[in-house]
Amino acid sequence: MKKVVSILAMVLVASLLFSAGSAEKKSDVADGLNIAIITTPSGVDDGSFNQDNYNGIVAFVNNHPGAKVTAIREPSGDVAAALKAAADVVAEYDVLVCTGFQFAGIGQLAMDNPDTKFILVDTYPTDAQGNTVELDNVYAMTFAEQESGFFAGVAAALETKSNKVAVVNGVAYPSNVNYQYGFETGVHYANNKLGTDVELVSLPSRAGTDVTGANVGGNYAGSFADEATGKVIGQQLFAQGADIIFVAAGATGNGVFTAAKESNGRLMVIGCDVDQWDDGTVGSDNIILTSVLKV
Repeated sequence: MKKVVSILAMVLVASLLFSAGSAEKKSDVADGLNIAIITTPSGVDDGSFNQDNYNGIVAFVNNHPGAKVTAIREPSGDVAAALKAAADVVAEYDVLVCTGFQFAGIGQLAMDNPDTKFILVDTYPTDAQGNTVELDNVYAMTFAEQESGFFAGVAAALETKSNKVAVVNGVAYPSNVNYQYGFETGVHYANNKLGTDVELVSLPSRAGTDVTGANVGGNYAGSFADEATGKVIGQQLFAQGADIIFVAAGATGNGVFTAAKESNGRLMVIGCDVDQWDDGTVGSDNIILTSVLKV
């Protein structure tokens, strides 16, 4: 089972332990849990980040037949809309699993609803003033994306035939910028230490702006749910000579995959968050060089 699946299933169990009690009582609570997962626009069938989190909850529910899960897709990706989506349903569920940086501001909602458990993925809770807070009813998970991104960069630098590689992201949230910087550092490491001479290809019109307003470069689609734009970016990068692209863009990345699949075996991609090998199948071939997981 993939790492994030295992982690999330265990965290859901941990959420039951906020109140001590007998094993029998805890099992009764687990069997009755009503869980919601609120996701980014790409939804729980994105083949990547959201789907893996959802599968983790499903694994938990399967072990507790009385528990149930509802998937809620927030369609805009807007921070205010994400918080409203959570606020609209907070009274209906025992546990809210909120996936993505846009849910950081959930802290105030959690303080106002102390009997509801919140699980945040890729962010920490903040209060109304933007200050990070520690709350008994919130479990926050973040990952060192730069570490797996680094190895993706090394792998791309060692395997490229054109000596040009690229990274495509969805939105310049901290986790995505971590992936980007890790990848770029991996390429530079290979150039400096392993004898490669690889260029990072970027489209100036697709440079990202992070949550502080800084230009972080890279190639950002501006969405995690826009396959058409993902395909266009992939085609543009491939046209500039990149033959391997690291894709950290949720469902938008499926468009990059399509561009690679249409290249008749000339181009490859590196998957993200989960093992995306099955998504790369093209007849008897596969466009996936490798996949990086959250660590």
